[in-house]
Order: sequence, then C-alpha cells, then structure tokens
Amino acid sequence: MTRELNFKRKGPVKGNSLVIFLHGYGADGADLLGLGDALAPHMPQTVFMAPDAPDRCTGNPMGYQWFPIPWLDGSEQSVADAAMASAANDLNAFLDVAMMAEELTPDRIVLFGFSQGAMMSLEVAPRRAAPFAGVAAFSGRLIRPEALGAEALSKPPVLLVHGDADEVVPFSSMNEAGQALNAAGFEVYAHVMQGTGHGIAPDGLSVALSFMADKLGIETPV
Repeated sequence: MTRELNFKRKGPVKGNSLVIFLHGYGADGADLLGLGDALAPHMPQTVFMAPDAPDRCTGNPMGYQWFPIPWLDGSEQSVADAAMASAANDLNAFLDVAMMAEELTPDRIVLFGFSQGAMMSLEVAPRRAAPFAGVAAFSGRLIRPEALGAEALSKPPVLLVHGDADEVVPFSSMNEAGQALNAAGFEVYAHVMQGTGHGIAPDGLSVALSFMADKLGIETPV
C-alpha cells in the first residue's frame, strides 16, 4: 500500500513538460519549488511540482525525510533500507498520478533532486520501465551502485552536480555515482560547483537549466 504525497505546483495550467523537485533530508517540497521561479522565464511552458517526502524527519520534525539516516539519527540500517524501499513505492505512485494529471509522457519529465532527493531520483528513475527525459542530481549519491546494472529497466540521461566543499555528502560521491552509471551504460554529465558546500550554486543551476532544456527540446528565451 502506498502513501499519497502532498505536493505544491507552479506553472501553466496546461504545460508541455514537467520538472519534479525532490527535496533533501529535513526539508519539504517548498524548499526547492522556489527554483521554479528562476527557471520559469527560460522554460515558460514547463510545470514545476515538488512533493513532500512521506515521513516527518527524525532530526527535524518541522521537515520531512524520504528515509532515516543512521549516522545522523541513530536509526538501524535495516530500518533505513526498508524506509527507502517504501518511499520509492510512494514516489513511483506519485509520478504515475502526476503524469496522468498533467497528461504528459515520461519523455517530457525531468526529476531534479537535491541531497536525499537526488538519492531518491537515482534510485527510482532507472527502475521505471519508460525513461524520463533526464535526471538532475545535486549533492547526492547513488545508494546501491552494485545493483544498478541488474535492476535498471531504463537509462535516462543523468546530470551529476556537486560542490567540491560539500560538508554533508562527500564530494567523492559524485565520481562514485558517475563511474557506476557509466559502467551500466547511462549517458552521464557532471559539473563541479567550485568552492560550494552542501547547496545549489548559481552555476550549478545554470548547467541544470541547459541540461533540462536540451533533453526536453526547449528553446530557452534569450
């Protein structure tokens, strides 16, 4: 049984593409949805959605988590693994409903994840039968690299973006994810946000915009 995810939406009533933001640990959908304001002038026919993760965050009850993080909240690894699997089911159900509601096919959709949301994006997108237009994964990591080759049902292009001064998720996670994705046959792009910690810098967002516009076939206004 899946849980219905609360979400917020911005953009045209009827768009021709969809960007779904997946937030990080302890945040909520609104935390990333504001990026839609910066992207909208360049993607005027794009709808932006941002669901809240299914569980209240153990480390920050005001926010949400996709799954607990043992080294932060003291949870057992088995509990974290089970929660991630459950959250993946919830997210898949949300994606199915969102596509139907917006009347869009997977090739018109980009997943844009930050931190734990990037981890969810990289976990869920390859295991769906039809490929999304792309995945933009900021400051995250690939949770189960050893399982990717055997479990991938589709191979959307992936953009990995990471700050080289990230104090939360090691910068080395970007290279580790890139190697595993490349080995599994994915089209991978990468961008290093120089001097950036655990966040999204303007240069990273600009690269993500170019990636999304290219994969969605959008001519961005001058």
